[in-house]
Formats: sequence, structure tokens, C-alpha cells
Amino acid sequence: MNIGILGAGNIGGNAARLLAAAGHMVRLANSRGPASLTKTVEAMGPNVIPSTPEDAVAFGDVVLLAVPWPAKEEAIPEAGPYDGKIVIDAMNPYTEDFEIEDLGKRTSSEIIATLVPGARLVKAFNTIYYRRLATEGKPKGAKGRLAIPVAGDDAAAKAVVMGLIDEIGFDAIDSGSLAVGGRRQQPGTPVYNQPLDAKAVQAALASA
Repeated sequence: MNIGILGAGNIGGNAARLLAAAGHMVRLANSRGPASLTKTVEAMGPNVIPSTPEDAVAFGDVVLLAVPWPAKEEAIPEAGPYDGKIVIDAMNPYTEDFEIEDLGKRTSSEIIATLVPGARLVKAFNTIYYRRLATEGKPKGAKGRLAIPVAGDDAAAKAVVMGLIDEIGFDAIDSGSLAVGGRRQQPGTPVYNQPLDAKAVQAALASA
């Protein structure tokens, strides 16, 4: 599968490496241009190519968004269009001072949805600590395998994302719709940044 990633930091960079190792073709982009990623992608193997944001989005059947929250209005729409693409929102609404922005009644993904018109949006990868993402994947069925919740309104898109999560070593748990499920996995919820297996994630989502 062709995957474009916007944001080469803790989540975007680790996701790129893991997805490439699983056999997918990845184009990784940041705000500083492809040349700034040359050394980063060398360690990830030939399946990862440094790219511009526009090329990463155009390339990807799936696009992972992992840019800093304050940069979203500039970085995300300009890289589009996103029509028909499965877009994974891995972002959390942290300000530049690392405070959680008050979004009122909306979830962060409902805001991101306005920036990617026509996309099939799925919320995932926002709850897992990046060091666990990088090093704690396990084969399917392994004891203590960590789980990642996934929210979305498009069942087929959500199934694709859940499949990718399984491929890189984690169980994927359906948390519900983009609005309801997305709210259950925001910062401050019982599932956020906790090393939980599938059963524990399901319990945490139910208590959110």
C-alpha cells in the first residue's frame, strides 16, 4: 500500500519506519523540505522516500497526519486535495506551551475533518506513547500485546487502518464514531498514553 505521512516527528517518523518494515511504500514529509529528511530515511530502508507534503498526499492511498497542532491550518490544507483518501488523524490538540486547547463541544478530529474535505477520516495513533510505538509491537496473539483505539464513521476506512495497526504489532480496537469514539480517546481519558492490552483498552473506552 502507498502511504503518505505529514510530520516526521515522534509519531510520524516511527510510523514511517514500522509501516515500511511491514512492506508498505512510504513518502515522509515535514515543513523543512525533503533534503532535511535524507539522513532520517536512510535508516528506514528503501521503502521510505523523503517528499514534499504535496507529493506525500498525492502518493498516499492512506495519509497519516502527525503535524504539530498549531500548524494544522497551514500545513494540512495546502498539502491536499484529500478527496477519497483514507486520512489518519494522529494529532492531539496541544498548544505551543503543551497545554490542551479547549475545543468546546468538538473533538480534535471534528476540527481536522474541516481541513481535509472529501477524506475518509479515521482517528488513530494519538493515544500511544511514541516510545511504545517504536519498540513494543508484538506478533498477533502474543501475550501483553498493546492495543490502539480507532475511531471513524467510514467502516471500510476504519478496517484498513485497523489492519495496518495489526501489521505493525498492535491490536486495534474500534472505539466508535469519529465524534463519540474520538472523544473517548482524547488526552485525559483513561485510554490516553497508557500501556493497555485489548481487554484493558475496551474497559477504558467503556469508562470514558
